[in-house]
Amino acid sequence: LSLPDALPIYKDLGLVAQVFDEPTLGAMTGHLAIGHNRYSTTGSCTWENAQPSYRPAQHGGGIALGHNGNLTNTAQLAAEIGVDQRPRNGEPRASSDSDLITELLARDCDLSLEAAAMQVLPRLRGAFSLVFMDEHTLYATRDPHGVRPLVLGRLERGWVVASETAALDIVGASFVREIEPGELIAIDEHGLRSQQYADPTPKGCLFEYVYLARPDTAIAGRSVQETRVEVGRRLAKEHPVDADLVIPVPESGTPAAVGYAEASGIPYGIGLVKNAYVGRTFIQPSQTIRQLGIRLKLNPLRNAIAGKRLVVVDDSIVRGNTQRALVRMLREAGAAEVHVRISSPPVQWPCFYGIDFATRAELIANGLTVEQICGSIGADSLGYISLEELTSSTTIPGDRLCRACFDGQYPIDLPAPELLGKHMLEGISRVVEADVAAGSESLLPGVGASDALTRP
Repeated sequence: LSLPDALPIYKDLGLVAQVFDEPTLGAMTGHLAIGHNRYSTTGSCTWENAQPSYRPAQHGGGIALGHNGNLTNTAQLAAEIGVDQRPRNGEPRASSDSDLITELLARDCDLSLEAAAMQVLPRLRGAFSLVFMDEHTLYATRDPHGVRPLVLGRLERGWVVASETAALDIVGASFVREIEPGELIAIDEHGLRSQQYADPTPKGCLFEYVYLARPDTAIAGRSVQETRVEVGRRLAKEHPVDADLVIPVPESGTPAAVGYAEASGIPYGIGLVKNAYVGRTFIQPSQTIRQLGIRLKLNPLRNAIAGKRLVVVDDSIVRGNTQRALVRMLREAGAAEVHVRISSPPVQWPCFYGIDFATRAELIANGLTVEQICGSIGADSLGYISLEELTSSTTIPGDRLCRACFDGQYPIDLPAPELLGKHMLEGISRVVEADVAAGSESLLPGVGASDALTRP
């Protein structure tokens, strides 16, 4: 994207290796940069919604932004500022909450970007870890609840902000600290400065420990790998079974399987081989693609599992497609028994804070007992770790974690159902306009009682 203010934007759809090559990277010179590897949780999967998002600033120059998470007051903000998602000059418009944030930051010509951020950030509701920049300064911030991770690292001659500590390791940066909930940091030629725009009320995402985060990262000082192994140990004590072999569903089930084998005394082995070139199946855009992806993604080692009573350890069950296909494959490969153990509680509620889960009607644990789910996936037995044991494994108090997908207790207010939805901004409905005109925010406090900025 060629811009007159010399803030170049290069982005496209696909894997990082498909978008960037050596000549492209070699042509990108400068002292500031942001990047984002995103799967869509708001808006369609289009070039316009790829990040970084960009706006020319009213005070001159440009603003680019990357966002991990989801806003919950998107409709309200869009209606207030009159965002029009219809094509402009025949060109499609972005339809993500991330683009809306960029628009808000760029609107006021009387304020610097930093001053604008201090006014805009308190108006945002939901989960957001952001990096944004103009020609001179890099900014990073987290929502007051710190739902999504964000960390600060130090290079010999610079600074790095990333969604995981593993990203710091890869570029040779040393970990300094986490960006605090409600904190805005700015990095320019004079160094780093920090200010709070809101009081912190920590509610970090528990599902990061279960699945989202890389095992070689740390959150709140706790190793994700260590947490997952401990979960496996506790899972073995909560749901023991007589078996011959413990096998993981790679890769996210591997640490818990190691812990289960250790605590149970049942040998650990490899029974499923993963194709490294197939992505995460639970976030694929359609049921057909998800089911095909499962078959392409995993293949059984017949000699290792034939005639064996297996304990199969996986991280979670969302729709049940993966486990149903796996149990069938293992039985076809000769497994005598298949006992499924899950290193998280039943996922019964959708996420509105940055994970593209199914709707509640699609979640297999919604309305079914554990025994019914076991029958649905065709396993000989099924056991989930309890929410209490999972929480305890993180060493973080439960009141400092968001566990909404497991217990339905949403820590951040949600709007009315008609104001939610991945494609909501692709044509703000008349009900939204009428609601805002009437002066109502349509918020439902405590209802139930949105790969990372530089995620490798």
